[in-house]
Amino acid sequence: MTNKLLRTIFPIAIIMLAACNNIQAQTKEVYTKYVNTFIGTAPLTDPKILGYKLPEGWRSWAGLTFPGSSLPNAMVQLSPMTEYGSGAGYEYEDSLILAFTHTNKGHWNLCNIPVLPLSNPGSKFGSRFSHKKESASPGFYQVYLDDYQVNVKLTSTLRAGFHQYEYKNAKDRQILFDLAKANNKISNWNIEKVGDNLVQGYQQTGEKIYFYASLNTNIERLEEKEEGAKTGYAIIHLVDGKAPVELKIGISFVSIANAKENLEKEIGTQTFNQIRNEATGKWETLLSSIQVKGGTDKQKQMLYSSLYRSFLWPALRSDVNGEFTDSKKQVARTGFDYYTEPSLWDTYRNKDVLLGLISPKVTLDVIKSMKDVGDKKGFIPTFFHGDHGASSIAGAYLRGITDFDIKVTYEILLKNANVEGGARPYIKEYKALGFIPDPDIANPEVETKAAAGVSKTLEYSYDDYSVAQIAKSLGDSANYKMLMARSKNYKNMFDPSTRFMRGKLANGQWIKPFDPQYPYYEYMYREANAWQVSFFAPHDMPGLIALYGGPKGFESKLDSLFTVPWNPNHIARNIETMVGQYCHGNQPDHEAPFSYHFIGKPEKSQKQLDNILNNLYGIGENGLALCGMDDAGEMSAWYVFTALGLYPFSATDPEYLVTVPLFDEVKWRTSNGKVITIKKPGSGRALTAVKVNRKEIKGYFVPHELFNTGGEIEIVTR
Repeated sequence: MTNKLLRTIFPIAIIMLAACNNIQAQTKEVYTKYVNTFIGTAPLTDPKILGYKLPEGWRSWAGLTFPGSSLPNAMVQLSPMTEYGSGAGYEYEDSLILAFTHTNKGHWNLCNIPVLPLSNPGSKFGSRFSHKKESASPGFYQVYLDDYQVNVKLTSTLRAGFHQYEYKNAKDRQILFDLAKANNKISNWNIEKVGDNLVQGYQQTGEKIYFYASLNTNIERLEEKEEGAKTGYAIIHLVDGKAPVELKIGISFVSIANAKENLEKEIGTQTFNQIRNEATGKWETLLSSIQVKGGTDKQKQMLYSSLYRSFLWPALRSDVNGEFTDSKKQVARTGFDYYTEPSLWDTYRNKDVLLGLISPKVTLDVIKSMKDVGDKKGFIPTFFHGDHGASSIAGAYLRGITDFDIKVTYEILLKNANVEGGARPYIKEYKALGFIPDPDIANPEVETKAAAGVSKTLEYSYDDYSVAQIAKSLGDSANYKMLMARSKNYKNMFDPSTRFMRGKLANGQWIKPFDPQYPYYEYMYREANAWQVSFFAPHDMPGLIALYGGPKGFESKLDSLFTVPWNPNHIARNIETMVGQYCHGNQPDHEAPFSYHFIGKPEKSQKQLDNILNNLYGIGENGLALCGMDDAGEMSAWYVFTALGLYPFSATDPEYLVTVPLFDEVKWRTSNGKVITIKKPGSGRALTAVKVNRKEIKGYFVPHELFNTGGEIEIVTR
């Protein structure tokens, strides 16, 4: 080949290669585009879905999500505030933005360090806005404040928020720090000017949240009204100027110095767009671990929006230097990232498993954080109800997340399971009687407070099973046998005469009168009625089925769960979204739709699952409502697993129940780089067989080992 010919070919080849690369870049799937961060912010109002007509002035506890900027499991959640005292601060039907706050969970708490740009504000703070001038995506939020004529853009890092304000007016530019407000009670606050363009301070709730903020323009003066008071606030008056104002805020739960360091290390001199692109990239990496073919646009939107919401909590609490404030309110440094406790009553069922599959390092540090609490307070923390740190820790350990001191952690979990005054209320009665009794209360009502003895007995039984699995792995046969025997205590709550899990008095008599449809907050049941807890024994489904007289009796009762009409006069804000007596709007019965698998009728499970997936997520007038409170991502994780066709029916056990996915093909890239491919070649929705690596298996469970080795699961349907 002549040099002249080479000189001709090479430029053409380079052009062709560049063109191919450009085509690849253009065709590469972008997963953040499917995420709608507004899903869950709209109200659920349809009485046909709720099961009752909303009383005057009620907003259902559906969704309670926030649309603002956050990274996965970050310290900062920078989001708009439309109503203090609401679940997540932002309610889609509102028309006034009161501030932008820097922490959020969706549990009527947090929403700290409220900040709002002002221009000629008058005597009241807050601006009207329109959804037409509002947008959001993972790691970004934007809105135009009509009253102040300010376009607001927000992005964030793990521990810092980045605000950009484009004021239409060059004069009278102000920034409100509304530090007497949050979703927690504020007992004190402080702000001070520490440089031409710097302020620092704190909010005092049950803990102090410190902040350090820098501006790209000078501060003319800092105006404070009733410093530290419940009604006080501060306003930063800026010098005149036309360029966009940029406000960078680092926060810390340790000190102002750490807040400053967090800001300098994570944002420093980087631009708004650099930080935004970095946030988008981190979410893109996480979301792209699951790739699907087929399904509708709405199903893809719900999948990736749910996957996104599954990774907003637990939240980081240690600073860039490793320091955090521990459970004894002391500053500590341990060498791992410290996180808030998971919302264990909710998230142990599925979300904690999902976190471990995609972000095992976070799960490891969450376990170390819980152990740190246990080391210092004597007990592994619980959340709200049950002792489900046992399941989350055991499940992670059995799935291969083992780089922590399992022996010491196990000893603390044993203490949880046996010692009074710690993690398990009524443990003395549970151990002595084999169940937890409730008092004899005349005319109990929805909000009656008591022991929630049925729910606790069922859940402690499962927790005992979970700790027993660690005992088994460590060779502690004595405690294994004891805990496994206790794991059968759920049977002590079963009343064969009514075929329900039913409350007992201390003398062993059944509580009368008994209405299995009546919902209780914590009398006999926790946020549930008898129907909704009577199918909970995920560790011993054969034993549960036997209580109902075998498969036929169990099937008949399970059929009734989904068909017995809900009484619209039974109104409980946390028991809503009904399919018969089944409540998808709250967690206690989330395993029930899968239970037909255990009597060989997965097609009946699939009918219920498809109804829930397609009709109870992304609903309402704008498709932005959820059928229940997202509860730190549990509702979302339920959707992710079920839509993909693998569900951790017993989260402790390293296996997954196979259902029919919504998509023709799923490619799940595991944390070690392997790929699980789930294929559904047919169009049918009735599961008839499961093949793993082309070999048909017995039953409907696949082992966690597939996440270590990769492999192919084929769903055979009719």
